[in-house]
Amino acid sequence: METEGPPMNVVVVGGGVVGMTTAYELNRRGHRVTVLERHGVAGNETSKGNAAQRSYAVVYPWADPAMVFKALPWIFKQDGPLKLRMPPSVETLRFMLATLRYAWSPGLFGLNRRAMLRLGSHSRERFLALEQELGLAFDGAHQGLLHLASTPEAMDHYRETHALLAELGIPSRLLTPAQVLEAEPGMVGDGPLYGALSYDTDGTGDCHLFSRELATACEKKGVKIRYHVEAEKLIADARNVTAITLRTDDGALETLDVDAVVVSAGCWSNHLVAPLGLELPIYPVKGYSLTVALKDPGRAPTSTIHDDNFKVVSTRLGNRLRATGFVELNDFNRDIPGARLATIRKSVESRFPGCADLQSAETWTGFRPMTPDGPAIIGRGPRDNLYLNTGHGTFGWTLSAGSADVIAQVIDGEEPAVCLDAFRPGRFRE
Repeated sequence: METEGPPMNVVVVGGGVVGMTTAYELNRRGHRVTVLERHGVAGNETSKGNAAQRSYAVVYPWADPAMVFKALPWIFKQDGPLKLRMPPSVETLRFMLATLRYAWSPGLFGLNRRAMLRLGSHSRERFLALEQELGLAFDGAHQGLLHLASTPEAMDHYRETHALLAELGIPSRLLTPAQVLEAEPGMVGDGPLYGALSYDTDGTGDCHLFSRELATACEKKGVKIRYHVEAEKLIADARNVTAITLRTDDGALETLDVDAVVVSAGCWSNHLVAPLGLELPIYPVKGYSLTVALKDPGRAPTSTIHDDNFKVVSTRLGNRLRATGFVELNDFNRDIPGARLATIRKSVESRFPGCADLQSAETWTGFRPMTPDGPAIIGRGPRDNLYLNTGHGTFGWTLSAGSADVIAQVIDGEEPAVCLDAFRPGRFRE
């Protein structure tokens, strides 16, 4: 596909999975693309150790009114999925208060959830097309996802979700415990089980490996990727961004002229955009993961399992297991407490005992770029040639291919394939 207008020199700030898929889509449309990445490889920040699930039908807003009162006890429960540094910082308190405001806005959660699900469906289509075109090797598959029910109440909730998905034309099934065990024969642990909701079209994959493979494919197609550079400032007049000031690995400053800019820098997006008059209230929601080689593949998950008892996700990645958990509000603290890892191990052992030597697993922590309401920030920024594709929270891997496609459509002046009202960048000052 070629853009209808003249090709532009487009700079994408950020070489995570969102930035790399954006670069791919813009290059596919005939633009000259440069990616700026502060790490030495693509996908080395939030994309590196995430849950590995492409959960197109499981996307939902952060500001969930049903979770507000449930979340408070989780903070103080040892294995609770929500953790909060005490005392919380000013930034944390500001984010929490904004979350409450959006959670209690009548009807907003439902509208945002539907918008995110539509973008999720579009992202699945774009992933399938991209994978067919490029044939990337990243332990990817589309064998579905199971949300386990550890209580009868959880199954009641899943019935409501199943009805919503049916309304939107998204395939799902309610499974009995026996059907769960038939689908996942390795699940021989003693964790409570009352059934599950099966998201039949969801997928898996190593996001870090995908980002690196896609970066290589993009370079072969003419995309220029500059590693070890920090985008420091957008130089703009009243209408357009004209250049970017960046700092190279040796500390030298450089000015790069641009025709257009896409900011996909996750938690670090606001420092570029705020000086131009738009605050992006993106908060670094911390998560943890374990990645380990399988010892007994027959005892491992077939695809992705969401254990609602511990709120831990376990995903099969070829001959490896990735287990991920926790939502922690602790600013940019990169410590990895042993208690967090112990809870993740406890969840895996309660479902798939003996599948891997979890004590030898590679550990990771990272920051999901979360907006206080939940939807990502996708659209035109505070200058005519400045675009935003950032703030995807826990769903960057899932939504990356879809959001890259729609931001490329916006840049080319086309009607986006998905309505972007819920994702508009200026909504936080309305």
